[in-house]
Amino acid sequence: MHWIGLDDVIDPGPSLAYKYTNLGSTSSSFLSLELRFSGFFWSFTLALSIAQRFYLLKMATTAVSSLQMATARPCISSSRRVFRSGAAMLHGNVKVVSSSKLSSVFHISSVQTFQRSFTSSSLKMSKFVTKAMAGSSENKSSGLPINLKGKRAFIAGVADDNGYGWAIAKSLAAAGAEILVGTWVPALNIFESSLRRGKFDESRVLPDGSLMEITKVYPLDAVFDNPDDVPEEVKANKRYAGSSNWTVQEAAEAVKNDFGSIDILVHSLANGPEVTKPLLETSRKGYLAAISASSYSYVSLLKHFLPIINPGGSSLSLTYIASERIIPGYGGGMSSAKAALESDTRVLAFEAGRKKKIRVNTISAGPLRSRAAKAIGFIDMMIDYSLVNAPLQKELSAEEIGNTAAFLASPLASAITGSVIYVDNGLNTMGVGVDSPIFEKLDIPKDQH
Repeated sequence: MHWIGLDDVIDPGPSLAYKYTNLGSTSSSFLSLELRFSGFFWSFTLALSIAQRFYLLKMATTAVSSLQMATARPCISSSRRVFRSGAAMLHGNVKVVSSSKLSSVFHISSVQTFQRSFTSSSLKMSKFVTKAMAGSSENKSSGLPINLKGKRAFIAGVADDNGYGWAIAKSLAAAGAEILVGTWVPALNIFESSLRRGKFDESRVLPDGSLMEITKVYPLDAVFDNPDDVPEEVKANKRYAGSSNWTVQEAAEAVKNDFGSIDILVHSLANGPEVTKPLLETSRKGYLAAISASSYSYVSLLKHFLPIINPGGSSLSLTYIASERIIPGYGGGMSSAKAALESDTRVLAFEAGRKKKIRVNTISAGPLRSRAAKAIGFIDMMIDYSLVNAPLQKELSAEEIGNTAAFLASPLASAITGSVIYVDNGLNTMGVGVDSPIFEKLDIPKDQH
């Protein structure tokens, strides 16, 4: 097997060369052809006659040379592809590519003739296999990808596999980020046990078929900033037995000791012990508890993690429309806590942005039938209300929140900070409920499904 420059056929430039090997007789042999071009690598194995071999070498040379001259950025997917008689298989996702598409990819007009020449041959063309593999350009893509490879995320507030925190972790993982999670101490053992026993395996499946890997789970109770804040009754509580270093300060220090730094911080925490009570019936203790767990916890989290977030990183939280609109039943100071969270988002965006170029945003998510939301008691009614009244009449999925978080954490959102991003099928834009009897005579489009 040896290399021959292509100057004998065409002058393609120094970055293009091919290698071939003959296997078999001189009249009909197997030809192994390898082409290298600007970091890309193609390998062909063919059963060809001498004439067909010459024709293939000429066509391949023209194709690759045309690709080199046509564009500075090759239109080749970053993932390995296997072309088989004009069809392409992308590992993880199967796509069929026509001959015309193949022609477009290589920027040549002779693929049809090239294919017909070999198809009509008496040789068994099932042996025709072409593999296109991205070499040093492994991470390039022909689209506009969300690429978080090499990034590390810490998601605070993941304790099961059906909430927004889990969905955000999955989307970040799908984009290539390494996942660390902080789990409420009383739920830690059950969560880790479920992970080990495979109870979450179905929920861990990513778009490419692999399973989301959580590198490490940290115990966390974001109500307490440091060990001095923890009351004795909490320290003595059996639900906290066996766990240590679970205050915000200690969790940040543990992540620093283990990994040095992170790039993405996610706050997926909320709790209001009197959430079912109207505001007029909420106690001071209950109100302040809601503020502490649902909004100040984010201030504390960002304060302690900021020193280990790499410059240019991103921080996210989750809010709800009750921060600015009346949602009867969402009480106990929770609407106030969400309003505070949104106000803090703007202030923190300024402070963290000026200090370390960290972007700070919050996602105002629509209703989701999660375990945490069921504690409110009327989540099903809110989902039904949204289905009837939102501009987009469909049930919101946790994945849609996760994908928005991945976008906001990516370089694609490099100029977005201090913002409330609504992901609720547009429900936040409505001024009235169109299901009201007042609008019965109006011809309002409705989903017929």
